[in-house]
Amino acid sequence: MQKTILTAAAIIAAAAVIAWVGGPARDSRTIAVTGECLTTAPKDRTAITLRVTTLDKNAAQSMKLASAQVAAMTAYLKTLDVEMQTTQFDSYEKTEWDRDAQKSVKLGIETTIAIEVSADNIETIEKILTKFAGMQNIYTENLRMFTSTETMKPILEKCLGTAVENARVRANALAAGDNRRAGKMIAVEYGAAVNNVVRPTSNYLRSAKMAVAEEAAFSAGGIVAKDTELSVSVSAVFEIK
Repeated sequence: MQKTILTAAAIIAAAAVIAWVGGPARDSRTIAVTGECLTTAPKDRTAITLRVTTLDKNAAQSMKLASAQVAAMTAYLKTLDVEMQTTQFDSYEKTEWDRDAQKSVKLGIETTIAIEVSADNIETIEKILTKFAGMQNIYTENLRMFTSTETMKPILEKCLGTAVENARVRANALAAGDNRRAGKMIAVEYGAAVNNVVRPTSNYLRSAKMAVAEEAAFSAGGIVAKDTELSVSVSAVFEIK
């Protein structure tokens, strides 16, 4: 019985030591705030998507025709200062509804290959549109201007720093009411939103010649792109001194 009492007393004493050691950690004070940054980045690249669409009764022939036309197209694009990537390659059975027969009729196998092409100046894209204007089976879509990753990266990093500074100012303002100030930053999270406005062409079943006519402002130098809008928000936790 006495041994049991001693053991219980030892447990209580140990708990008291733990509570005493842990006390200051529980008494440490922090403040969580948010910070924001709004800025813009210049649009320095222009892009267009070129699509080749072929239709044939035979699947292999449909794909062969599309691939051959894309090969000729990319051979020309490689002579220009552009970046390009294939964004679509599919082949499927195309049908249409026959009202008289009241049934779906097979038209053949349609193959579509799409290539996104971008350049650092509008004139190059204009040259591409002019080159393929009126060519059979070639269509365009998604003409747009955007900010490249290389241009966006330093602007984003600077905006992140501004957002953190904004959060610290807010933390100091809140802590001042208790005659304190923000100390070191303990944790931070951030989110970024980019508004890269796209000017889409209506749909890809349009010839390059039609696109050139609609974008006549290219040759006149009349396109003025709105800068890309960038917003950054951080959630930061600071110690209070």
